[in-house]
Amino acid sequence: MQESNRIELKRELTDSLEKEVIAFLNYREGGFIYIGIDDKTQATVGLKEADATQLQIKDRIKNNISPSPLGLFDVIVESLEGKKIIKITVASGPEKPYHLAKMGMSTKGCFIRIGSASEPMTTRMIEDLFASRIRDSIGTIKSRKQNLSFEQLKIYYNETPFKLNENFAHNLELLTTDGFFNYAAYLLSDINGLSMKVAKYAGTNRVKLIENEEYGYCSIIKSTKAVLEKLRVENKTFARITDTVREERKLLDPEALREAIINAIIHNNYTREVPPKFELFSDRLEITLAGGIPPGFDEDEFFMGYSVPPNKELMRVYRDLDLVEHLGSGIPRILECYPRTIYQFTQNFIRVVLPFSEGFYLATGQAADQVTTEVTTEVTTEVTTEVKAILSVLKSEMSRQELQEAVGLQNAEHFRKAYVLPAIESGCVEMTRPDQPNSRLQSYRLTAKGRQWLKVNLKNDKK
Repeated sequence: MQESNRIELKRELTDSLEKEVIAFLNYREGGFIYIGIDDKTQATVGLKEADATQLQIKDRIKNNISPSPLGLFDVIVESLEGKKIIKITVASGPEKPYHLAKMGMSTKGCFIRIGSASEPMTTRMIEDLFASRIRDSIGTIKSRKQNLSFEQLKIYYNETPFKLNENFAHNLELLTTDGFFNYAAYLLSDINGLSMKVAKYAGTNRVKLIENEEYGYCSIIKSTKAVLEKLRVENKTFARITDTVREERKLLDPEALREAIINAIIHNNYTREVPPKFELFSDRLEITLAGGIPPGFDEDEFFMGYSVPPNKELMRVYRDLDLVEHLGSGIPRILECYPRTIYQFTQNFIRVVLPFSEGFYLATGQAADQVTTEVTTEVTTEVTTEVKAILSVLKSEMSRQELQEAVGLQNAEHFRKAYVLPAIESGCVEMTRPDQPNSRLQSYRLTAKGRQWLKVNLKNDKK
C-alpha cells in the first residue's frame, strides 16, 4: 500500500488529521486515510488503543470541520498483519469548500488533494468552489410543514446504541440555518407526502398490472423497511431438478437486491419530489430513481464506488440504524453479482434492471406454473390445517378480528398462537404494518407464496 491521490498513510494520529480529511472532502473522488501504517516504509505498525483512537477521530472530524461532514465519512477499526489499524473513508462532499472551523473559508483553512499531498487552496479556487456549491439540497430546503413529529424515528433509534435527545434535530442536521425544519426532517417525520410504489406486472411489459402497493406517507425509514420486506418476500426460491442434482436459487441475489433498494432510496433526488419506483415483471425487477450521475463524474467512477451522497442527512441516519454499512460499498457489491449493463443512465434518471435467475423463471420459455409447481408442492407440505383455514378465507386485507370471525373461532389468544403466527411463519401471510405488530390498524394479507398455494390447491380441488 502506497500513498497516492486517494490514499494517505499515517504511522499515528497527528494534528494534521483534519487537514487530510478536508483535502479529500474537497477532492472530486474522496479518499482513504490509514492510521497505523508507516508512510515512509509502508510497514504495518498498528495502534495500541485503536478503539479509543477511533472515537477521538470521529469527534475531531465532527467538531473541527465546516460545513458539517456528517454522513460523508466512515471510521472503522481493521486488522492487518495481526495488528489493529484504522481506516477512514472520506467521500467527496457536496458543499465545497470544506475548511477548518477555526480558520474559516480561507487559504489557511481550505485544502485539496494534489498528487499524494494535501495542499492549501488558492483564493480563486475557494471562490470558484463556493460559487458552484449545491444550494438546493434536502438539507437547505425548508419543509413545507413545520409541525412535525418523529415518534417512529425515535423508536428506531431506541433499538440502537444511539438515543435521540431533545437536541436531535440539530444533531442530525434536520434544521435550516435559520432554525426551521428542512426537507430531510420532513422525509423522516411521522407524516409526509412521500410514497414509494412497488408495482407488479403479469408479463414482460407494463400492459397488465396485477398489483400496485404503496409504502409511504410515514417516516422514510419505515417505508424503506416495508419495501425491503415486500421485495424480500417476492424474491422467491425456485427449484429445478436435473438428472443428477436438485438446484435451488433465489430469483435475485439477496445481498445485491438489498443494496440496490437502499442505494435507490438514499441517492434519489427528492428535491424534484419524485420518489424511487420498484417494478416487478415476469423476468426482472426494475428500480428507477430520480437524478443522474453526480456532476463532474463519469460512468467508470460511478461503477468504482466513488460517492458524493446527495442526501447526506439521510445517509447519516441510515448508517446510525445499520441500513447502510460503508460509503461507496453498494455499487461494487451489486457488480459482484451482475454486469454493468444492468444500469441505464439518462440526464434525469438512473434505472437498475435486475434480471431473474436464468433457467428458473420465464427466461426459460416455460410457463410460470411449470417452473413453480415443485416449490408449490413443498409449500403445501409445510402448510398446517390451521394455516389452510386462514388462507382459504383471507381476502384482500383483513384485521385479526375479521379473520377470526371468518374462521369461526371465539378464543382470540388461541387464534393468534395456533393460526395467525404459523401463517406468518410459513411465509404465506404478511402483516400490512410489520414495524408495528401491535398496532390497532394492523391487517393481514396473502404473500406471493400464499397466493401460489391457493392457486394450485384451487386447481386440485377442481380436479
